Amino acid sequence: MLSRALPRATTRQLSRPVNSSVSRPTFYTAERARRWYATEAEEKDLVIIGGGVAGYVAAIKAGQAGLSVSCIEKRGSLGGTCLNVGCIPSKSLLNNSHLYHQILHDTKNRGIEVGDVKLNLTQMMKAKETSVSGLTKGIEFLFKKNNVEYIKGTGAFADEHTVKVNLTEGGETSVRGKNILIATGSEATPFPGLTIDEEKVITSTGAIALKEVPKKMTVIGGGIIGLEMASVWSRLGSEVTVVEYLGQIGGPGMDAEIAKMSQKILTKQGIKFKLNTKVTSGDAGSDGVKISTEAAKGGKEETLDADVVLVAIGRRPYTAGLGIENIGIETDDKGRLVIDQEFRTKVPHIRVIGDCTFGPMLAHKAEEEAVAAIEFITKNYGHVNYNAIPSVMYTHPEVAWVGQNEQELKAQGIKYNVGSFPFSANSRAKTNLDTEGLVKFLADKETDRILGIHIVGPNAGEMIAEGVLALEYGASCEDVARTSHAHPTLAEAFKEAAMATYGKAIHY
Repeated sequence: MLSRALPRATTRQLSRPVNSSVSRPTFYTAERARRWYATEAEEKDLVIIGGGVAGYVAAIKAGQAGLSVSCIEKRGSLGGTCLNVGCIPSKSLLNNSHLYHQILHDTKNRGIEVGDVKLNLTQMMKAKETSVSGLTKGIEFLFKKNNVEYIKGTGAFADEHTVKVNLTEGGETSVRGKNILIATGSEATPFPGLTIDEEKVITSTGAIALKEVPKKMTVIGGGIIGLEMASVWSRLGSEVTVVEYLGQIGGPGMDAEIAKMSQKILTKQGIKFKLNTKVTSGDAGSDGVKISTEAAKGGKEETLDADVVLVAIGRRPYTAGLGIENIGIETDDKGRLVIDQEFRTKVPHIRVIGDCTFGPMLAHKAEEEAVAAIEFITKNYGHVNYNAIPSVMYTHPEVAWVGQNEQELKAQGIKYNVGSFPFSANSRAKTNLDTEGLVKFLADKETDRILGIHIVGPNAGEMIAEGVLALEYGASCEDVARTSHAHPTLAEAFKEAAMATYGKAIHY
């Protein structure tokens, strides 16, 4: 029955109307703002603390809706962790390191002969920065286009309606808001006993800015961030070892079969793995970093030597200096700001979205919440389907999934069918000489409704969008299988996997 499958999209209904009849504001430059702030500002319809993905999307959406908006960001550039030191720069390095690695190792069979191939790490980093700077300036343009006031500084609550701002260029001001949206994001979780210096002991921030390729790198944590950065530096010549406490890579959300296959592929690429292993201590010295490990359940110790250690054990909400204690906002045991189904804190006009509250710490999840939160303010309702939030690991091949995995379905006692199709049987993958991986469907045994889709293979990050749409609309595997897919495309593997789940694939 459908009730045993994934529930339909969660729709949040607002219990109290919010006045959204407003005039559009004037966009203020930093210089004009400092002069104008000599007296207290007029009350804005919305004040946003944080200009990352959650904050800037909310600001643009609110501006489009006609609200007067101020967005406070201390970094000095918009886009937050994702755009400045996360998703965007890491994908630049992943793409360009893959091209470098492919030219070195995968051109002869393609009929391409090359001469001396050299790595210019400085230029690779410049290409990354060009991408980042262009996108951050693009967001500033969108702020101006939608009449959003951009305040560069650090914000903290003075009271329930007032945010005090220490301006980046000196001085301070305060801004009042009828509604306030907290979108302060997250930061890398530190490892006890290791001091982060972003040179020898690094987080993802340091991993996208190394000045030379380390001979040896140890990555603590085999989740998505750790594996992406392991891929970059392994391709560029580093000897990389990944230490993971769990028995699989990719984190608990990744399907176990997909994780096992991904690990096998990455091992062939030269990355070493130590699973079911915990790091007990670390010591950074002038000659590198020593990491002590032992079996997760206890056992013989082992010491790993590395030039650089990447700490990638997850992220935690960032709320330091926000002054939430001044207004009584609650946090849970993980430091997440507590909200209700309408993103509201205990103070009804103060909402929270993105990494600093519940849910997966993903940029696209933050975007969805940003849109929904503004719809609550302006339309009295909002919508986010947390059952249809995709995850992507941008290694090569890519890994992507949406919905539930097999271990979750088994734990819930849900009866299901499994169907898969390998890229080795896909015509486009074969012509591209890129055939590792498969597409896997999980569907309710009685209704054929799709419960989860898992992909490891070329273009998985793009292909999963079709899976998200299918899950959002409650599609069955037969619905997908009877939808025409262009030939020859990698997406035909998606169609064939759906066919294999409710019937039989044609080409395998």
